[in-house]
Amino acid sequence: MKDYLEIAILEAKKAYQKDEVPIGAVIVKDNKIISRAHNKKETNNCSIYHAEIEAIRKACKKLDSWHLDDCELYVSLEPCLMCTGAIINSRIKKVIFAAKDPKGGAMVSNIKLKEIKGLNHYPEMVYEEKEEASNLLKSFFASKRNK
Repeated sequence: MKDYLEIAILEAKKAYQKDEVPIGAVIVKDNKIISRAHNKKETNNCSIYHAEIEAIRKACKKLDSWHLDDCELYVSLEPCLMCTGAIINSRIKKVIFAAKDPKGGAMVSNIKLKEIKGLNHYPEMVYEEKEEASNLLKSFFASKRNK
């Protein structure tokens, strides 16, 4: 089986090269990649161009449906509140992320999704640490502080 988190990290590297926060996402259905994306907030000068949102948008277009029930999302960083909302609304079955986000993570770190009662969908959440994802983010922000 492919390491889809590694592919998400490759997407994050694309973002890094464009001076975007290095976050990448891949959506998989039936063991096939149906979409991939990376952050484009700076490129598009718009706050909603997160990797997860872009990957969801592309997957919905490809499947011609907003229902992504049978899909898994692989992302290099734990999704934020906005992206978690999109994940819930698109009914993504499972989210696998490579780095936790203690400041903005809305699945297990800052906000614990399972503790919010009454949501209509709770995706399975898996933290599968990949040091490369964390190191990429640390390197990016260190370079920003040194400018």
